[in-house]
Amino acid sequence: MAKIINEVSRTFTEYLIIPGLTTVDCTPDKVDMITPLVRFKKGESSKINLKTPFVSAIMQSVSDDGMAIALAKEGGVSFIYGSQSIEQQADMVRRVKKHKAGFVESRANITPEQTLEDVLNLKESTGFSTIGVTEDGSPNGKFLGIITGRDYRISKDSLSKKVKDIMRPLPELAVGELGISLTEANDIIWEHKLNTLPVIDKDQNLKYFVFRKDYDNHKENHNELLDDHKRLVVGAGINTRDYEERVPALVDAGVDTVCIDSSDGFSEWQKITIQWIKEHYKGKVSVGAGNVVDKAGFLYLAEAGADFIKVGVGGGSICITREQKGIGRGQATAIIEVAAARDEYFEKTGEYIPICSDGGIVQDYHMTLALSMGADFLMMGRYFARFDESPTRKLLIGSNYVKEYWGEGSNRARNWQRYDMGGNNSLKFEEGVDSYVPYAGKLKDNLEITTGKIKSTMCSCGVLTIAQLQAEAKITLVSSTSIVEGGAHDVIVKDTKN
Repeated sequence: MAKIINEVSRTFTEYLIIPGLTTVDCTPDKVDMITPLVRFKKGESSKINLKTPFVSAIMQSVSDDGMAIALAKEGGVSFIYGSQSIEQQADMVRRVKKHKAGFVESRANITPEQTLEDVLNLKESTGFSTIGVTEDGSPNGKFLGIITGRDYRISKDSLSKKVKDIMRPLPELAVGELGISLTEANDIIWEHKLNTLPVIDKDQNLKYFVFRKDYDNHKENHNELLDDHKRLVVGAGINTRDYEERVPALVDAGVDTVCIDSSDGFSEWQKITIQWIKEHYKGKVSVGAGNVVDKAGFLYLAEAGADFIKVGVGGGSICITREQKGIGRGQATAIIEVAAARDEYFEKTGEYIPICSDGGIVQDYHMTLALSMGADFLMMGRYFARFDESPTRKLLIGSNYVKEYWGEGSNRARNWQRYDMGGNNSLKFEEGVDSYVPYAGKLKDNLEITTGKIKSTMCSCGVLTIAQLQAEAKITLVSSTSIVEGGAHDVIVKDTKN
């Protein structure tokens, strides 16, 4: 008969952290959030260490090159989604590796024959107020000018005006030539009192923008995650079907790490994929695998050679695997068991394999719980989908701004390659939904608040590193009544919006 596990499968909301002694030396500014991304041997260090314990999910609606650049500047890593052509994904990786701090490829572009109404729609959907005007409307097309809010007034009669009639054309603009240094670019910006400096090549093609506001931001990006060549670190999602073609293209583009994207990682397909990568690209690229929810799944992938292992099945906000297939496990229970298996494996073999908690995060404090339960870092989708840097449209629904967010298991994504079942390559049913998430603004601003909460909690536990948190945190189960007690109750909360 089937093996029945009577232990209750629990979620993060069912736990709280008990405070430890906070010493006078334990302050948020002293908290070190560096954490390993890939496996390492005892006495050595991980080849890649995150400075912020976050990676963005392998999703069309979350992780493109724009998100990868923004998150790497904050010390995390994006895994650029693999449900696109090999060439497109490799190009995204290449753009991240070619990105120079302060030099930004334009992500909002328009043609001179379009109208002001098109400009306003583009501004609304992207959130960018500086729009490059190129001959074909592409990011690297022949540069003709720029248009910002300073260049037009909105009225019924103005909406049909052509961009070419209201833009600031190239002859009137100060520009930098490709190859200019960031210092030289900023000198031009300050000399001419500019907000934006376009950088073009010898054929007049737009290559980058340099923004005045980014000068100060660059100085503040102390957590930038860089490779040995001072380039931003970037990851990419792969599948177990076309890896023999996809991985070589990604490595050629400069990818630092790849991760198998699958709804179920306890699979021979993943073992075959990992071993092929190790045979052909050992030392050139690391590979993560998953997802699993128990000791057996962890050990299978660890012994196959995975460099990190993702934990979680069915816990994502847009994932409906549990209700469709009846497969999964409460995320807290899964992390606790796999973390214990990870530690046991380390003691036995001398190799530490980081684990990534993927799914189940609703509140920011759940992140700290996941780390305290043993996760080395967290993969999140919904959290990052809300920001300007995610690749989806920003829409006004009712009186609120939202961003689109859909699962890789949804019909919209059509990502059948992530299902390691062999045979017929088609989606028979959905394991994800198509949805919206509340728009939250810029990644950097939100990340500072989130990491501030984590650091504050760590200080309340009397620890200054994630490793100490994992070793010393005291965690307690809570009742449904105490969950209610933990929020505002027995009061009438003021409506601060009016």
